[in-house]
Amino acid sequence: MTFTQPVLARRRSERLLAAARLTALRATFMVLDVVAPSVAAARALDLWCTLPANAGRRKDYRPGPGEVVRVQLPEGGEVAVESWGSGPIVYLVHGWGGWRGQLGAFVAPLVAAGYRVVGFDAPGHGDSDPGVLGVGRGNVMEFMAALEVVAAEFGPAEGVIAHSMGCTVVSMVARSTLSTQRLVLIAPNHDFVGITEDFAQLLSFTERTRSRLQQDMEDFCGRPIRDFDLAPLGADGTMPPTLVVHDRRDKETPYQVGVDLAAAWPDATLVSTDGLGHQRILTDASTIALAVGHLTDRVGATPRD
Repeated sequence: MTFTQPVLARRRSERLLAAARLTALRATFMVLDVVAPSVAAARALDLWCTLPANAGRRKDYRPGPGEVVRVQLPEGGEVAVESWGSGPIVYLVHGWGGWRGQLGAFVAPLVAAGYRVVGFDAPGHGDSDPGVLGVGRGNVMEFMAALEVVAAEFGPAEGVIAHSMGCTVVSMVARSTLSTQRLVLIAPNHDFVGITEDFAQLLSFTERTRSRLQQDMEDFCGRPIRDFDLAPLGADGTMPPTLVVHDRRDKETPYQVGVDLAAAWPDATLVSTDGLGHQRILTDASTIALAVGHLTDRVGATPRD
């Protein structure tokens, strides 16, 4: 693939602009961290809840249109839900800033294996209505609520395939209301405390602000953010058999997260890839085959003619 000079120039301009914005943000947080850490924490929480605008998260790998419905949420607004095929249900759960089309490469193989595949967009994502925080914003609590509502509408799952932050969403809901026989967790996200520490380093604020940010998050969620840590969620053996797939060179969620998760959950198995990163792993033929194989082993589904 080759790029024309205008395209290369535009990309360089975009990188320079992003770097300038980050420099300005760091300067702001360095000052607020000293003189007004509570204000800095509030500003950090606002940024935390802002959805990424990366075009790669909007890629569409669906084999074709399915049946689309809209489901009402308890807090107001509707989420877009799309389904294909018939049979036992497999839910597809995207990550932070993503949408259902990102996991579209799983649809055709799952339908061929005899499943009804159901994907949805979290509030503020894809084709769903904005969430409680407004356009371009989101939070994990409404993401979880959306999965609960969709599952209540479509029924128990024979399996769930989740990506990135969707892994935490699925695991939390599986601990409470979602009945599922098997899980596939792809590139699971690291613990929220660790993410806030990375956030602090990126934006150049200290523990003075970070601890306040964590407290604000816990006040909003109504629970300690340690409750969202993936490894402890299944360490007691209550999670169904789980396939964890993680790339060694994932730049968004550390590979070690997958290693630790698979080690902590008694019924989890880790499959490592190399060079697929955080996004391409969702279209990798081997990853898809592993995921479908993991699910079909459990329910005994047979391929359709």
